[in-house]
Amino acid sequence: MKRDGSTTVVYAALGGNLSIAVTKFGAALYTGSSAMFTKALHSLVDTVDQGLLLYGMHRAKRPPDEAHPFGYGL
Repeated sequence: MKRDGSTTVVYAALGGNLSIAVTKFGAALYTGSSAMFTKALHSLVDTVDQGLLLYGMHRAKRPPDEAHPFGYGL
């Protein structure tokens, strides 16, 4: 599957956010810090956001149909 520049950037952000979330969860577990746990949750939500972006980009590539004669976007 050929990726465009936008998809590559979203995959890079997803990988980065996921690694940050794992590191922060580890730090929260090690230190018992509720603030670090909250930051880890925030990073996890950022990771889910990247997944939603990828899903939206995938759906936007659908071909035109009767209901959407000009296509779905992108």
